[in-house]
Amino acid sequence: MLRSMDPRSYQIASLAGLLTYGMGWLEFDIGWVQATLTLAGVLMVQWACTRVWKLPAFEAKSALISGLSLCLLLRTNSLWLVAIAVVITIISKFVIRWRGKHVFNPTNFGLVAMMLATDGQVWVSPGQWGNVAFFGFLMACLGGLVVNRAARTDVTLAFLGFYIALVFGRSVYLGEPMAIPLHRLQSGALLLFAFFMVSDPRTTPDSRAGRILFAGLVAFGGWYVQFRLFGTNGLLWSLAVCSLLVPFIDLLLPGPRYRWRSSAESSTVTTPQIQPALS
Repeated sequence: MLRSMDPRSYQIASLAGLLTYGMGWLEFDIGWVQATLTLAGVLMVQWACTRVWKLPAFEAKSALISGLSLCLLLRTNSLWLVAIAVVITIISKFVIRWRGKHVFNPTNFGLVAMMLATDGQVWVSPGQWGNVAFFGFLMACLGGLVVNRAARTDVTLAFLGFYIALVFGRSVYLGEPMAIPLHRLQSGALLLFAFFMVSDPRTTPDSRAGRILFAGLVAFGGWYVQFRLFGTNGLLWSLAVCSLLVPFIDLLLPGPRYRWRSSAESSTVTTPQIQPALS
């Protein structure tokens, strides 16, 4: 049953469950108005772009994944800025492309663009999760590896391996107790990033070797920003910068292009041709 499911359906269920639990019980700093505006907005912009670009299919699932991720991470006191973030996030998939492939993960691009442009009026909320939500979401993400097994989970595992090694390695070097790196890794935002952003199959390199290289670069960049430059949102900045390297990685280490398939076909994932559908 799980193996025949469209991976995006499972992702939507996981993100929606976390958002509902967070808003209902953990008092996430986001109101129902903002959440509704975000989810309705991504669907409307996705539909409009589908018409403008005259695409054969309306990819609602892709838009919902981006919208739910924005609900979980983006924070602002202005609904206008929420609306702008929604438009930037979805339009980036259609406009910023190289040889028919997305350059940036849409949610990552929307968050980074808004943080750069608004001078502190938009920020990312990595906390507010709590142990129950973290471990529940962790189990959902691990279950997603089964559903999403063909959608390049190798980059998720590689990224987590590199990043965990860097975080623990720094603590060992500094002589810190192991409870410190363990606490740093118990972040719902880290799970969201690892399982839903850096692993986006439409923006990662085409070959497995390229994806592992990409995962290592993103992990090191995020670690460097956080622990050497002492900045915030290091992983988001790192992913945005490293995404610019993907076209070069694909040239250096070519592989078959990914495309989403229907649930009945989800056991096979690659095709050498550039596909017109946008995820």
